[in-house]
Amino acid sequence: MKLHEYQAKSILKNYGVPVQDGIAIKSNEEFDRAVQILMESGINQFVVKSQIHAGGRGKGTVYNKHNRNEIVVEGGVKFFGGDVFKAKDYASKLLGNILVTHQTGPEGKEVQTLFITEGLDYKKELYLGILLDRGNSKNIIMASTEGGVEIEQVAEETPERIIKVWVEPGLGLTQFQARELAFGLGLEGNAFKDFVKFISKLYDAYEKMDASMIEINPMVITNDDKIVALDAKVTIDDNALYRHKDFMDLRDLNEEDPLEIEASKFNLNYIKLDGNVGCMVNGAGLAMATMDLIKLAGGEPANFLDVGGTASAETVENGFRIILSDPNVKAILINVFGGIVRCDRVANGVIQAANNISINVPVVVRLQGTNAEEAREILKNSGLNLIPADTLEDAAQKVTEALAA
Repeated sequence: MKLHEYQAKSILKNYGVPVQDGIAIKSNEEFDRAVQILMESGINQFVVKSQIHAGGRGKGTVYNKHNRNEIVVEGGVKFFGGDVFKAKDYASKLLGNILVTHQTGPEGKEVQTLFITEGLDYKKELYLGILLDRGNSKNIIMASTEGGVEIEQVAEETPERIIKVWVEPGLGLTQFQARELAFGLGLEGNAFKDFVKFISKLYDAYEKMDASMIEINPMVITNDDKIVALDAKVTIDDNALYRHKDFMDLRDLNEEDPLEIEASKFNLNYIKLDGNVGCMVNGAGLAMATMDLIKLAGGEPANFLDVGGTASAETVENGFRIILSDPNVKAILINVFGGIVRCDRVANGVIQAANNISINVPVVVRLQGTNAEEAREILKNSGLNLIPADTLEDAAQKVTEALAA
């Protein structure tokens, strides 16, 4: 589950991580009150930040929600010093309009929340990120002197500027590792000491929050040599949310794909893609292999859909309904290996879906494993116009042929 910047900073602040303070607003009427509160706390410089689940906000473009050809303003993040009137005018142009960045795609995202923050004077921007390195089964901390730049760009153009430290699960982050990172960033004096405290608190927050990723970009060195998180991107491990029930209130459904939200109601693992072949598979590994073979056969997968190992007829029907809700889907490939889930149960789900939903695209079915023969008989006697396939390669070839027919 992704968090907005203002949500992430609020949590990190509770763990003692120094962050850029601010107040979130959802309407223009709330702007004056937010500025007043900040000024009463001694803040006299302001930054207006759009809150969407995407990077590159500062370099994005804001379009009129009702006329996507009209550019309202450039940039979704701006510093205004003490000019409250310009900040308020800018905020009014952001709220309710569409921000397009290199991560949102051309459709962009509607700005429904703004973060009015203190403007900090600083002398250096740095990068800091913590995530799980699945290849090593360890958390990795990455730091770079190239703050404010996308880490993917740094990795491609100047990989030598990325410092990496792997944390042993049984030891946690050690002081010598914190100092190694500080040395790698070229820090000295008070900034060095403050960074060691900063990374220790940040890593503690990462573990206790059950985060799967924390990215501070930029992390800044202020003019008085303090280390502060100027931005914060946090993703919480969905599998650990049962330990953090209060985090569920932070979920912003407006930032998620409607079909993915609908799929989650039925415990379906669904991710929408840009292709035209709908996929219904059991097991994440098989789903990935299925999508690969569809591409090799010349098609493009429209989704990742794992119905899981306990799929029922109702699960399959709901999967069909969600796949067909995507207007780009021109054919469907069902690929099930019956292990825990029985093939006959999937076959009955296909029939149930056909009876309750208008399926007007070709459907290729490949069923192998437990009760596969029974499943084939069920589908053969159903009267449905299905395309059977024996192997995964055969199924991928037939579904691409069906697209061209």
